[in-house]
Amino acid sequence: MCLIVLAWRPGHAQPLLVAANRDEFYNRPSQVLAEWPDAPGVFAGRDLQAGGTWLGVGPNGRFAALTNIRNPSLALGTRSRGELPRAFLGGDLGTAEFLQYLKEQSPHYSGFNLLLGDHQQLWHFNSQERRATALAEGVHGVSNADLNTPWPKLLRTKSALQSELQAPYPHRLLDLLADSSQAADTDLPQTGIGLTFERLLSSAFIASPTYGTRASTVLIVNVDGSRQLLERSFGVNGAYLGEVALSC
Repeated sequence: MCLIVLAWRPGHAQPLLVAANRDEFYNRPSQVLAEWPDAPGVFAGRDLQAGGTWLGVGPNGRFAALTNIRNPSLALGTRSRGELPRAFLGGDLGTAEFLQYLKEQSPHYSGFNLLLGDHQQLWHFNSQERRATALAEGVHGVSNADLNTPWPKLLRTKSALQSELQAPYPHRLLDLLADSSQAADTDLPQTGIGLTFERLLSSAFIASPTYGTRASTVLIVNVDGSRQLLERSFGVNGAYLGEVALSC
């Protein structure tokens, strides 16, 4: 994922709302949102190149979502980051134990943010700082920097989510992920990839001939533990490919 916004509202009728865009090269093979036959109870998209995922839910209310940290100066990891949400969703470790596992294992991966939790708690882990933070109630977001770093697209999308909290319809949440407006050059972050790419990546929804938003996903968790998932898939230049809706 390259953009995740969420509302964490313990005690509310809908304690967790998530809206997220996965940005990736179009030629990287992937599977759309579905239950995994080899991991019953795990519902997620799947990276068919490395076998992991970027966002999903699992048994016992588990949730996990991943973004990369963009820093070309850092050495690449030897393992795929998509292993991590897969391991949490389908594994036996509790949240505290898994966070300790992340601290020990994060040097093997390129930089990442991982959001994870269940009905009772929600955590953010930053691999560069090897830091775990329990999320306070409220609206949060992460792109390719740290949690709540005020990049323009993150500020816009968080504000859009805030405006939907009273009546969060899934398709309205998907629509806020479709914002293709780019930031002004003066507002762009400087992450070492050059001005052309900073511009391209500054919109919530990215489209180009080779790289862009591949999936927009919405998750609504209800207080009774039921979950709604809605995902739109996209191809080259942002072409719409289809939609999947699941309840679990």
